[in-house]
Amino acid sequence: MNAVETQAQLLGEEESIWFKLTPLLKGNTDNPMRIMCQMAERYGPVIPVNMGSERVVLLSEPELFKHVLVSKVDNYIKYFDGLKPIFGKSMITNDGALWQKIRMPQQPAFHPDAFADYIPYFTAAIKQKMDQWAEYAKSGESFEMVEQTWTLAADMICKALFDRDMPFNPHVVFKYVKTYTNVQEHKGIREKKKSGDAYEVTEFDAAKAMQAWADVPPAVMAADPRDEREKTLLKLIENCVADPNIPEFDRQQAVDEIKQYLWAGTETTALTLAWALYLLSVHPEAAARVIKESEEVLGDREPTAADYTALVYTRSVIQETMRLYPPVWGLIRVAAQDDVIAGKEIKAGDRIVLFGYSAHHNPRFWDEPEEFRPERWMDKSAKRQVKYSYIPFGAGKRSCIGGAMSQVENTLALALLLRRFRPEYVGAIPAPINATVTLTPKGGLMFKMHELN
Repeated sequence: MNAVETQAQLLGEEESIWFKLTPLLKGNTDNPMRIMCQMAERYGPVIPVNMGSERVVLLSEPELFKHVLVSKVDNYIKYFDGLKPIFGKSMITNDGALWQKIRMPQQPAFHPDAFADYIPYFTAAIKQKMDQWAEYAKSGESFEMVEQTWTLAADMICKALFDRDMPFNPHVVFKYVKTYTNVQEHKGIREKKKSGDAYEVTEFDAAKAMQAWADVPPAVMAADPRDEREKTLLKLIENCVADPNIPEFDRQQAVDEIKQYLWAGTETTALTLAWALYLLSVHPEAAARVIKESEEVLGDREPTAADYTALVYTRSVIQETMRLYPPVWGLIRVAAQDDVIAGKEIKAGDRIVLFGYSAHHNPRFWDEPEEFRPERWMDKSAKRQVKYSYIPFGAGKRSCIGGAMSQVENTLALALLLRRFRPEYVGAIPAPINATVTLTPKGGLMFKMHELN
């Protein structure tokens, strides 16, 4: 049995916190987040819950987020149990001195000064996606939007950060990866295993999913460069492998870093863009403002770095989307030592869930929080926001390395896509939500595409 098959056998076996939270998410089939929000309203901002041999503590207030993510960040280590086969030993699963040593040499690729170099490559990927959408517009065929935005995000990362055209079929990889990362499905498999029931092994079974995923980073590294650029993330990673001063950064580390960018760096971006297109479809007046702004700022030309700043309303749409539908609805940490949070004792080993979705939807922090109002990011109220009430990328020194870049990608994508197309959402309103590791649309987001004159 090879390593991939061994990892695949673990599917459904990990006693992950995401599995254990499942009972809390079952009360509302359309939006499981509502149940947890109601718990926070009823029991307060610190809710200890005993789950078997572990205790989970649910936090839902900005000051408590600050405590864990900033004030006592070193006491709360990252938790990615059950997902290490996906991310390996990458930066996203490491902590402490090793995390810092791995992250630091990659940081320059995500400095805002680098974004100007990436924009032509973002644009190239968006134009390829528009060619595909033109075919959907001609045929009238409906399609699932998250898969479309996932493949777009993967293409943008390959072109901009790796100097590569995608050396893999993104639609196939998307299906395989989701097989492993849908923890709700894992729970069902685990229950069947425990009861002795047979469960079907499909073409998207775990072993094949893991093999497909394992093949992606080497394919990226071996692919021919597009432009032989020297300043790319892939070059930084390759330089780390060759640096004797960073012995921890071997080839396997390079492979794992590419894994995290092509999963975490694509799914969060993809979900935000898909949810934004959904919101704009059901709020055509907001879509009209995005189109008008794109015409005024860009006209018929391709965007530059300066245009991102000028696309004020479009950028606000992305921010508002991440408030309503944060891709990562909760951050999980593990207490390294005993602590006290808001008068409640925290024991070493407690799993701490920072329930960002609750703060994003709390009327104490947001005026009419359930309303889609991009304008709230443009007026004076934006300056009065309660700090840490908005954490789509986390906060503190362990905040998402690619958060700022993701906003640039999505802002430009919206501006360019809506300049040419009118995406029409054809599913249920409101779209039902599925909460696993990320906040995904239950059953996907089905669209039809219309090309503008």
